[in-house]
Amino acid sequence: MKMLSKDPYLLAAGVCAVILTLTATRSHGQADTEVTGTAVTVHNGGFGVVRETFDLTVNARTTPISFSNVAAHLEPNSVILRDVSGRRRLQILEQNYRNDPISQPLLLSLFEGETIDFLTYRNDGEQQTVRGKILRSGYVPHQEAWQRYGQAYYQRQMAMQGYGAGQPIIEVDGQLRFSLPGQPIFPALTDDSILKPTLNWIIETDRPGTAPAELTYLTGGMRWEADYNLVAPENGDDIEITGWVTIDNNSGRTYENTRLKLMAGDVSKLQPAVYGAANFAADEMAGRSMVAPVSEKSFDEYHLYSIARPTTLRDRETKQIEFMRADGVKAERIYVYDGAYIDPNRYRGWNIESIRQDRGYGTIANPKIWVMREFENADDNKLGIPLPRGRVRFYRQDGKDLEFVGENMIDHTPKDETVRVYTGNAFDLVGEREQTDYRIDNNSDWLDESFRIKLRNHKEETVEIVVVEHLYRWVNWEIRNATMAFDKTDSRTIEFRVQVPPGEEKVITYTAHYTW
Repeated sequence: MKMLSKDPYLLAAGVCAVILTLTATRSHGQADTEVTGTAVTVHNGGFGVVRETFDLTVNARTTPISFSNVAAHLEPNSVILRDVSGRRRLQILEQNYRNDPISQPLLLSLFEGETIDFLTYRNDGEQQTVRGKILRSGYVPHQEAWQRYGQAYYQRQMAMQGYGAGQPIIEVDGQLRFSLPGQPIFPALTDDSILKPTLNWIIETDRPGTAPAELTYLTGGMRWEADYNLVAPENGDDIEITGWVTIDNNSGRTYENTRLKLMAGDVSKLQPAVYGAANFAADEMAGRSMVAPVSEKSFDEYHLYSIARPTTLRDRETKQIEFMRADGVKAERIYVYDGAYIDPNRYRGWNIESIRQDRGYGTIANPKIWVMREFENADDNKLGIPLPRGRVRFYRQDGKDLEFVGENMIDHTPKDETVRVYTGNAFDLVGEREQTDYRIDNNSDWLDESFRIKLRNHKEETVEIVVVEHLYRWVNWEIRNATMAFDKTDSRTIEFRVQVPPGEEKVITYTAHYTW
């Protein structure tokens, strides 16, 4: 998308512009701020970037400003305030973040030691008020600080509040009650009270007056993930792929009628330490289509997916949006037999010499033959778009019905890479693997190990099975007396590709000769 320099908001927010009007809290001696635009980029690492555009009035060189309705999980030290036009300097001399909006427990804490009215009902249903003195409010503050400062802080805080924290104590007619006697009735709010999380600034500028400004900050409580549904016909392997993004907003704020960006990639983000105290546009091509409301582009070392259609993302809401659809994708079904089962518990911590000396290492057979789905993420396969990390579900048609036949995860997959996904174990294919010989000569530094592999096909058609063998005894090896040709796939792995007719059994034997 081409940015026009005469439009400062588009320069700041790109395709994520959205008109949204909010009025910030005003305190005595403070200027008003009115939000004119909001944009959100959600990362799949559990956080988001919020951008607010507004007309900022700074009446003097130094002015107190109050900005409300920010996300409840805002990271205060991530705040960036800048003049969009670039014609004046803005500097935050002091910032205070308040995230203690007025609530009943908080008001009770503000009136601790005082007597207020409580609304209750008599037995005949008539209202009445009773007077009660708040000895303890039950308000439990500083829960985030408990995690930040650790166990010692937690213990001292609990000691100050009493280990019954969370339970109020009210004195009524000389008697103590460990609950509220009714609905508390409080005096009017003070000027210092807030209804939403708020940033209070003291701002210095070299040019007092009104001009567009942009506030950017990070917030926790947001994430997105991709899901892919792959549908194969009753016969054949040309599949249909539908991609969804699921966006989860638990940031403590609703974003009305906004447009979103989803950042895909492994962006490094430091996580706060938690102690023990409290425990998500490509051009359309023939046969391939990115759904019109979503466009994709490379950004830095990552990929951005822009949701062009305005949407409302409510707090504590999970939303799904279809972001891609492709038909006629060739997805080959592959059968893989990786017959050596290594018990991770038995051999944990073993070094290579111990493995070499143990005759029984790698001789336990896995009888299951894996079913894999493989497709090229390429233009000539009617795809060719960066695929974000997500869950892949496979369905196959049975007449008019769709039946679920497996699922797994894929990682972030660039264009022109191969996707191979394990979907389950074949029911009608069986593998056997046994060690037939093991000889070692430590004086001459060599070892021979022989195996026999059997593959049986109980299907009604011929299948190809890829047999994977790992040369785990040592780095120097050669294969001797193999009864079938093989491919060396890396320095320690070989593969046999075996055609097994229906109702038949195929046998492979070979010897691995190791030297050191």
